[in-house]
Amino acid sequence: MQYRTLGPDGLRVSAIGLGGRRLSDDHTETRGNDTRARALVDHAIERGLTHIDTSDSYDDTRNESLFGRLLAGGKRQKMVIATKFGFVRHEDGGRSICGRPDYVPKACEASLKRLQTDVIDLYYLHRVDPKVPIEDTVGAMARLKDEGKIRHIGLSEAGPETLRRACRVAPIAALQSDYSLWTRDYEADTLPACKELGIGFVAYYPLGSGFLAGAIRRIDALAEDDSRRRQPRLQPENIGHNAALLEQLAAIAREKGCKLGQLALAWILARGPDYVAIPGTSQIPHLDDNIAAADIALSADDLARIDAIFPRDGAAAGARVTQARLKELNR
Repeated sequence: MQYRTLGPDGLRVSAIGLGGRRLSDDHTETRGNDTRARALVDHAIERGLTHIDTSDSYDDTRNESLFGRLLAGGKRQKMVIATKFGFVRHEDGGRSICGRPDYVPKACEASLKRLQTDVIDLYYLHRVDPKVPIEDTVGAMARLKDEGKIRHIGLSEAGPETLRRACRVAPIAALQSDYSLWTRDYEADTLPACKELGIGFVAYYPLGSGFLAGAIRRIDALAEDDSRRRQPRLQPENIGHNAALLEQLAAIAREKGCKLGQLALAWILARGPDYVAIPGTSQIPHLDDNIAAADIALSADDLARIDAIFPRDGAAAGARVTQARLKELNR
């Protein structure tokens, strides 16, 4: 396993982490099955994976509780636990974003209890609250750090100016955002800001919700209640075009002797020494494939060929998310 350092305070994590949400998602083998979930996490630990990502919003807090059970005892000390706060669920099923300073310690205490730990290694604001100055939210997070409740501060889907303002209050270890071959918007200004400020980068959805691993070729192959059915790029009018791009990428993967998903992950790791990826999976063979991606070396020619297929300005058909969700991103 390769390890990388995020942020100015030296947070060391495995280059490939585990996006924990998948373990309690619908239509996965591990949902409601601690035995299967424990087998996957134990295998991850044996392989040297140290970085697990969850959130108080995943499966309505149950994902955090799952990891509290799975990592109880000595396993906890081997892992970097990252979790997030900021989404508040309402009785009508809707949600809002809350970054109020008085809410931050309450959310943290609840996560600590569910995770069965006395400290969170990396604590993220899940989305920037447009009604609260980022200085106020990060200031509250910094107080948690001073109290020993968290070790490092992270932001998710924060834009460049927000990052600069936040860094004036406290060191920011990591930015976590949607980033993959077909989502490269942030290369224009946000990722340069991370480099300027010494902030590590954590890519979520590094496999495009499974599409870049070749797992989705037809939208009707997904279950009726699978949330990916709403993704614009997987709609019938777009998926054919995007699958054709993937076929071009597959030719490079065959030359490299690796799988499509491994090539997509290796591309992210090649972006810089402080880039890491957190693909989600509930299956041990897929976990092993993801970990092996860190060993794939890409030459300048490889990278140029990949960039020609999936350029920064975008070649994929369809928006990356719905318009309603887009408003919450890179804020």
